[in-house]
Amino acid sequence: MTAASQEVAVALPLPRRRATGTLKPPVVRSVRLAGRGLSRTVLRLRVDGAHHVPRSGPVLLAGNHSGILDGPLVFFTSPRPCRLLTKSEVFVGHWARACGWLGLIPVHRGRADRAALQAGLSCLAGGGALGVFPEGTRGTGNLEQVADGLAYLALRSGAPVIPVAVHGTAAALPRGRSLPRWRAPVHIVFGAPLQLDRVGDPRARSTVRSAAEQLRLGLVAHLMQTTEHA
Repeated sequence: MTAASQEVAVALPLPRRRATGTLKPPVVRSVRLAGRGLSRTVLRLRVDGAHHVPRSGPVLLAGNHSGILDGPLVFFTSPRPCRLLTKSEVFVGHWARACGWLGLIPVHRGRADRAALQAGLSCLAGGGALGVFPEGTRGTGNLEQVADGLAYLALRSGAPVIPVAVHGTAAALPRGRSLPRWRAPVHIVFGAPLQLDRVGDPRARSTVRSAAEQLRLGLVAHLMQTTEHA
């Protein structure tokens, strides 16, 4: 390959990964039921605060992210079915179809993904529940930094934000391990809706950034409060 062709190859955008299947509520119900049963068998799973999640209407579920089990466990244990913003790397081959059946929304990390945000807003506009891990990727799970997407969705939709603290998943399934540790303790706590001061144009970057910091502090407070009881 010549230098010129290499430059062209680098300049070409990566193909957009997407869900190829269509949302199938019966599949969602079956997977949630089976997932809850399997999770409670394999793990010492405890779920608290489910009453904080409204039974109907748009709602954002925002959690910390320290383990690969976080997304599936929130999907299984949420009091109502929720769609999840999920890293686009998962959407390949047959998995892309399965992700579509479950209503997962691909997010291309490392840049503002307008398509993902619009899909999230459409979900909320239809009165749905949307799960977001605003740290963007697995890390310490301490919410030291969060992306602006959660704040943008909250500001544009007006949906309440329910904090979700997930404890124990990093230890239950550490990096490099293929199966969870048998009966490892995991605690999931849904909290009261976070109060967000909506001041300024919701499309303005400064407004979104301010809202993101408000939400981050609320998520951290919930995480720290529930750590004592994990």
